[in-house]
Amino acid sequence: MVTLMRWILWRPFGFGFSRRHLKVESCGITESESSIPLAWVSLIQKPNRTPDIFSLDQRKRFSTMPEIETNRRDSELFSPPSDVRGMTKLDRAAFKKTVTIPVLKVRKEIVNKLMRSLKKAALQRPGIKRVIEDPEDEESRLIMLDPYKIFTSDSFEKEELSILKQLNVSPQISKYNLELTYENFKSEEILRAVLPEGQDVTSGFSRVGHIAHLNLRDHQLPYKHLIGQVTIDKNPGITSAVNKINNIDNTYRNFQMEVLSGEENMMTKVRENNYTYEFDFSKVYWNPRLSTEHSRITELLKPGDVLFDVFAGVGPFAIPAAKKNCTVFANDLNPESHKWLLHNCKLNKVDQKVKVFNLDGKDFLQGPVREELMQQLGLLSKERKHSVHIVMNLPAKAVEFLCAFKSLLDGQPCSSELLPIVHCYSFSKDANPAKDVQQQAGTVLGVSLEACSSVHLVRNVAPNKEMLCITFQIPAAVLYKNQTENQETHDDPPLKRQRTDRDF
Repeated sequence: MVTLMRWILWRPFGFGFSRRHLKVESCGITESESSIPLAWVSLIQKPNRTPDIFSLDQRKRFSTMPEIETNRRDSELFSPPSDVRGMTKLDRAAFKKTVTIPVLKVRKEIVNKLMRSLKKAALQRPGIKRVIEDPEDEESRLIMLDPYKIFTSDSFEKEELSILKQLNVSPQISKYNLELTYENFKSEEILRAVLPEGQDVTSGFSRVGHIAHLNLRDHQLPYKHLIGQVTIDKNPGITSAVNKINNIDNTYRNFQMEVLSGEENMMTKVRENNYTYEFDFSKVYWNPRLSTEHSRITELLKPGDVLFDVFAGVGPFAIPAAKKNCTVFANDLNPESHKWLLHNCKLNKVDQKVKVFNLDGKDFLQGPVREELMQQLGLLSKERKHSVHIVMNLPAKAVEFLCAFKSLLDGQPCSSELLPIVHCYSFSKDANPAKDVQQQAGTVLGVSLEACSSVHLVRNVAPNKEMLCITFQIPAAVLYKNQTENQETHDDPPLKRQRTDRDF
């Protein structure tokens, strides 16, 4: 132990000092002080003879250390006990740990005034009180100090020492044994201590009302129930933690899930962009990470516009559009989604503005959408000022449904600026995802979209996998029967104005 202590004492000050100085520093440590954290002990002892370098402000010297070193030292002191490594069933009592913290004794009546001046020196640790009662003197309080900044009375800055002197407070540092428990550790700290060293730690999740939705990796599965319980413990309002156990590859876009911990109630309520949605999370599709995208599309719409939502889910596009006084046609093949879509339209008081369907996407496009477009784009609608938008949010397959637009309408083409605007979502693993999505859509439609479409990056789904939205007006040559492609359609001015470098 002595050898280890000497190495730690030597290291911060370089290897240029003699062993005489090294011995002087280590000899002041008594057996009763052996429990003091090494990071504090290594500097709290005052040597009998101090080289010039020791007169430097120790706190400033440590503040210039690399951030990674600071984090490493912090994790050594404020980390769970090492014997929790490998725990698969949560034992909260096993996380008890005692650490030694520097404290300053002050009169209780000046605590508030003094704390304003000691913000930098005080302990900054969530969940731990910085001021506690003095067990030996009821008229005094103990101020917890940062063990990596304050070692002796010399560690205070000049301004701090001046305040202490004005308030007649002795800068003498005392030691306090602080007991840390499970409640004092963050979820990431707990999981990092439990999982095998060097492996990824899952601390993030998607919140869906009271449900925490995790996507655990294979190496985390042996600890899944512990991870679920820690997630519930450390996140107020979370009462259930679930893990997805298959990809979204079925007809109804929901996935199988396993309840890791907490209640098995999957009925939930969420609030997104000031709208309320209720649904059974185990039976419908909902992704809280798409909140910004729902808002972005809504902002493109103007009152009076028409929106066709081909894969509407429980209504995150349809309901905000209806609230904006748009005419909305919303469809979803999943009976559960259809049920909750109807429910949420009533919940948000837009049920009179949304026509709801329970059809396959292609049947919806070639049925209700076709009928409405024939009226919207007909000869009697030449003076129409509003726009028609079609949202197709089914990234894995939506591009394939674009074929339903080919020769969809009869009669003479409408004015090019009145052609429907499509917002079609897709995934791409290509090095140039925007161009890839344009080519995917263009191949299905049989026309090139590179000059007349914009592509918006929605989010990164996985390493080398992006979710994007391609926006374009359906060319008349595609939409109407017996029409041929013409350059005017491809170079449509409104579409060219929509395209910006930022979209890519």
